Amino acid sequence: MSQSRLITPVLVAGCLVIMIGFSIRAAFGVFQIPIAEEFGWPRAEFSLAIAIQNLAWGIGQPIFGAIAEKIGDRKAIVMGALMYAAGLILSAGATSPLAHQVYEVLVGFGIAGTGFGVILAVVGRAASAENRSMSLAIVTAAGSAGQVFGPPVAEYLLGMMSWQGVFMVFAASILATLLVLPMMRAPAVSKAELEESMGTILRRALRDPSYTFIFVGFFSCGYQLAFITAHFPAFVAEACGNIASGSLLHSLGVTTTSALGAVAIAVIGLANIAGTLTAGWAGKRFTKKYLLAGIYTARTIAASAFILLPMTPTSVLIFSVVMGSLWLATVPLTSGLVAHLYGIRYMGTLYGIVFLSHQIGGFLGVWLGGRMYDLYGSYNAVWWVGVAVGAFSAIVHLPIRENRTPVAVPA
Repeated sequence: MSQSRLITPVLVAGCLVIMIGFSIRAAFGVFQIPIAEEFGWPRAEFSLAIAIQNLAWGIGQPIFGAIAEKIGDRKAIVMGALMYAAGLILSAGATSPLAHQVYEVLVGFGIAGTGFGVILAVVGRAASAENRSMSLAIVTAAGSAGQVFGPPVAEYLLGMMSWQGVFMVFAASILATLLVLPMMRAPAVSKAELEESMGTILRRALRDPSYTFIFVGFFSCGYQLAFITAHFPAFVAEACGNIASGSLLHSLGVTTTSALGAVAIAVIGLANIAGTLTAGWAGKRFTKKYLLAGIYTARTIAASAFILLPMTPTSVLIFSVVMGSLWLATVPLTSGLVAHLYGIRYMGTLYGIVFLSHQIGGFLGVWLGGRMYDLYGSYNAVWWVGVAVGAFSAIVHLPIRENRTPVAVPA
């Protein structure tokens, strides 16, 4: 009877951990200009640090998924939170680009240990089959909720203290999430899935063209999201038209394009709460691969229109709402597709491997953003690469099969 409940202690705890972790991660773009100006660095230096964070997150995701499946979910989350906090504390004392880039490896692994791979696997196991798609969507939406308040809070704190002080506040916040870990108890998986080893499942998935398509298709999601998270606040601050005195934004206290950049990230997160929950609802009723292809197509159209039209405060907000509604809508659909095809026993590891592709894309999106900005003084080229890979992902999802291969029990 309890398995039919949608809202469970596991779901609530997972949402809290994801929300805090993602609020911090989403705020890193706000520090682009303050850190570059304090040390006189080119934009590419801190961009590379964020790019390394994304890559470490991707590499760490299947590792933490495997750790969670071997020694326990909560132990993996504790390890992740400690690494996250250590990376932030060390970064607060860093004064060279290399130091920031090295310490972001710790932050990236920390995000992996407290992020989607581990948390979605726990929630997926705790949810009933009928509620799994929506449960995964709710946790993903919690990440968006963190994105809503993360950048504005960082911007507000920067008005009160140094960026180093903000990093210390963030470190304390991620450690505070450990208080909810007693709620993270997932039931055991089925006997058939227990009898199937991780190696058996991995071999079956890696031989399956559909898994390859899912892996390759997730690349563009990471590229687009990481680039926008890291560079959109600075892009808006520098390229957007002025906010008119007497406008609604001005009356709400958003008087500079720098503040608008932080608000835009929050608007993306806010819109994505609705978009992700809608994706979870739709994933239960419609074919997931077609939903994913539609999301990538819509992103491609939205990004093309935004870069072709003059950037104004209105166009920034419209783009933020549209992109936000598509932002993490891919996550419950992609993770749900992995669980559907290969079961939930090793979902953390299998989704973690797919997520590595996402983070390779994220690394390139963030690094290329800074590199091309320094070379050309513009983000336009990076936007068009994002448009191209988005269109590719829309196409590559179409051949994916959605019929699950029967569980093979070894003799």
